[in-house]
This record gives sequence, C-alpha cells and structure tokens, in this order.
Amino acid sequence: MANKVPIKELFLMSIKTLKANKLRSSLTMLGIIIGNASVITLLGVGKGAQKLAASQLSNLGANVLFVVPGNNNTRRRGVAFPKNLTLKDSSAISNQVPSIKKVAPQISTSEVVQYKSKSFSSNVLGVTKEFLIVRSFDIASGRFITNKDIISAKNIAILGSEMNNDLFNKNNSIGKRIRIKDQSFEVVGIMEPKGAVFGSNQDKNIYIPLSTMVNKITGKDPTYGTSLSFISIQAKNPEAINAAKFQVTNLLRQRHKITKDDDFAVRSQKDALSIVSTITGGLTLMLGAIGGISLIVGGIGIMNIMLVSVSERTEEIGLRKALGARDSDILTQFLIESLILAVLGGVIGTFIGLGSVKTVALTTALPANIELKVILFTVSLSGSIGLVFGVLPANRAAKLDPIVALRSL
Repeated sequence: MANKVPIKELFLMSIKTLKANKLRSSLTMLGIIIGNASVITLLGVGKGAQKLAASQLSNLGANVLFVVPGNNNTRRRGVAFPKNLTLKDSSAISNQVPSIKKVAPQISTSEVVQYKSKSFSSNVLGVTKEFLIVRSFDIASGRFITNKDIISAKNIAILGSEMNNDLFNKNNSIGKRIRIKDQSFEVVGIMEPKGAVFGSNQDKNIYIPLSTMVNKITGKDPTYGTSLSFISIQAKNPEAINAAKFQVTNLLRQRHKITKDDDFAVRSQKDALSIVSTITGGLTLMLGAIGGISLIVGGIGIMNIMLVSVSERTEEIGLRKALGARDSDILTQFLIESLILAVLGGVIGTFIGLGSVKTVALTTALPANIELKVILFTVSLSGSIGLVFGVLPANRAAKLDPIVALRSL
C-alpha cells in the first residue's frame, strides 16, 4: 500500500506549481484581493460614520434634552412646524420640573449678515445666558449674553469662530459693528470652535439676545406670542434624564391641553444616538455584505481556474497516481493550492483595504478605522472560501482514473 505523502512536500509542490503559472495565479487571486479590500474599506467607512455621528452628538451638550414643536408625523410629512412651543412653556419647565438644572430657550432664523462690503448668509440664534452652560459652549474672547442684555433687548452679537474669520479675516472684532437684517449689532464676543452637527456648522452661527430676536428680527406670533424653535434642557445628572423627559412631557401635555397626539417631541442625546446607530449599523452591515459578495465572486473565480487546471494537468495526475500517489494526496494538494491563492489574495487585499481606510481618514471628516478582529475575520473568511470553492476541483482531480489519464500521453 502506498505511503501517505507528507503535508510539507505537498505544500512545496503546490507553491512550485503556482509559481510556474504566475500570471494565472495572479489573475485568480484578483477576485479575492478586490473582495477583501472592499470588505475592509466599506466596514472601515461604516464604522467611521458611526464614530462621527457619536462625536457630533456629544457636541450638543451633556445630559441634554431637546423639546421641539411638532410630532413625528409632522416631521415625516415635511409640513411647516407649528409655533405652539413658547417662551412661557420654557419658563414653566424651568420653574416646575424638579429633575432639571438649566433651561435654554432658542429662536433660530437664517439672515444675511454684513460687515462693510462683505456679506454672508448665517444662522442667527436668539438665546439666553443659559445657552452657554446647557450646550457646553465656551467663549474664546469677549463675553456672552447677560440678563441685562435680555432685559434691555440690546443689539449685541457673539460670533462663531468661523463667522468671525469670514467677516474680519481673523482680526479682533470685539467692538466692531455688523448688520443683521436692517439692524446694527455690536460684536461683544467670539465663541470657541465647536464643530458641526449633522452637516450644520455651529462655528458659522451668530448669537444675539432672545428678546432682541423677538423685538427686532422675527417678531411675535399673533396666536402664541413668543414662539420658540426649540428648548434645550440640562438634566441634573445622567440618571435624571429619563425622569426629566417624563416630567417635561407631562407638563407640556397639561399646558397644551393635549388629549390625543402630542404637538411637540422631547428627545435626548441617547434617543438620537440610538437612531443614528441603527441607521449607520444597518449601513455598515449592508456595505460589509456587498464586500462579502465580492469575496464569493472571487471564490467562484478560484474554482473555475482550478477546474481548468485539473483539465490541463490530467497527464500529471495520472502519472502521479501510477507512481503510487493516493486519491487523498491529490485532493490535499489541490486544496492547498486553492488555500494559498485565497489566503495570499486575502492578505494583499487587506493591505490595500487598510490603505484605503487610511486615505479616507486623512482626506475626509470620517474617523475611519478598522479593528484587528475584522482583519483576522476577513483573512480567515478568504481562506475558508478558498477551501470551499477548491473542494470540487480537488475532488475531480482525486477521482481521475489513472489509466484514462495516461492514454493522452
């Protein structure tokens, strides 16, 4: 009975065979290389999107709830938000909800801002002094809004860092005057850089007293009075967020005399992060699946080439069997060849994918990266695909009748 050929010898024979057909081997690996690179790149980008969303949400402030006018159905239909969230609602929340620390009402509008010959469109926010604490903003120079500014409805403005650069070319703007709509405003402060939230650059905002916004920019609503864009609420601590959300919801339902659907919505950072994580997680899964399909296509390519290789090497297989090689030896060699092609292609694809992820991180705002376990998984998957799709050609080679194979010599 023939002796079993050592694995080491079969491995060396496989390498020699693959090196003898370098072009074919390279083209066979191409599908696995593309598939692996796709999986690494797409998963890295997906993870980067999740991290970017989480970091932007953290910019909204600590332990913060947001009350906005209109309910989910209103926002889905895309109709104009109602103006029923008022400054009196904000005062009631501040005075009657025990689990909160600070309340920051806000009115937002888009206006053209001018300084000499320069003009820009900017989000102008009417706020109170509590905004700075609730939303975790900092002043770079000058000051923020005070109670005196609110009482007197002063024409003062605090500029976001990028808006200051746009208007004043990074020069000192404190004491200078800008125009918003048809009003002149004195610049009294500049904000520290804060970054963007969901595509809205907070560093291009301008902040003015809420009372000034109502009296000189937007005016009051004839039905509701001082209507707010939304209310930011800071809970006493992270543990108090759920209680604050429950208490604020009940208070506004009482104030708005609601018996059916709410005409407002209360959202927390956790709610927003959960929604974003679900969306980006699904996106990442979809991107990974697309890359996985590329890997399967690469595996099919390996199977096709190996089947061609079996046909071309019929004489070699017949001769080896005539000299005593067993079916298992032939089977093992062809499986090893498939495995080498798949693993080597997987390693090369991984390096290309890591390079692509690094390029995305350097050239975009996405903090794209990839975990070691994902790399190990994709390389292992490549090897598994090589084995699975190598079984049919290897089995066909092992079952060749040596007499039939030798007839063609």
